[in-house]
Amino acid sequence: MNEAEKEYPMQSGTTFTKGLLIGSLLGAAAALLFAPKPGRDLRSDISDKVGVATDKTKGAASTIGLKAKDTASVVSEKAKTAATVVSEKATTLAQSVSEKTSNVVQSVRKNGSDVTESVKDASADVGETVKSASADVANEAAKADKEIMQETAKKAEETKNEIKPANSNAPASSTTPTTPTSQKPVL
Repeated sequence: MNEAEKEYPMQSGTTFTKGLLIGSLLGAAAALLFAPKPGRDLRSDISDKVGVATDKTKGAASTIGLKAKDTASVVSEKAKTAATVVSEKATTLAQSVSEKTSNVVQSVRKNGSDVTESVKDASADVGETVKSASADVANEAAKADKEIMQETAKKAEETKNEIKPANSNAPASSTTPTTPTSQKPVL
């Protein structure tokens, strides 16, 4: 941009048109007033020129009005289109959010039921293991009890056998009779 363009920026088309129209009217009026004509001719010329200027102004106003209507309808159509697009996008977004929320809820429900099922299965497995272990402990306890009883019976028999020979070698002067039933085995 040169210096003149910076100092005098370009004006819009409507401002230029207004200035041109006003300048034309002022120039025409000045020409009529300073023209060497008689008063009647001058008034007639002024009236004709004002009529022509009025017709041109009405035509320009009509054209501007039509262009404003066209511009308004174009802007209105574009606003409607933009509103429709925004509405469609918002609807699509809402549907997408709804679907994703539904998927998350279903996933949580499924995972919750899977966890519940896993806990039930694990609980059943633990219960079976405890029952099995309890049965094993009871069996081992019964075996140990049986073995202890057998060992005790064996020791009692050994003690009884040891006591019998000792009683048969006892001196005759002993006043206490010793019978196997009156003695208790020592463990």
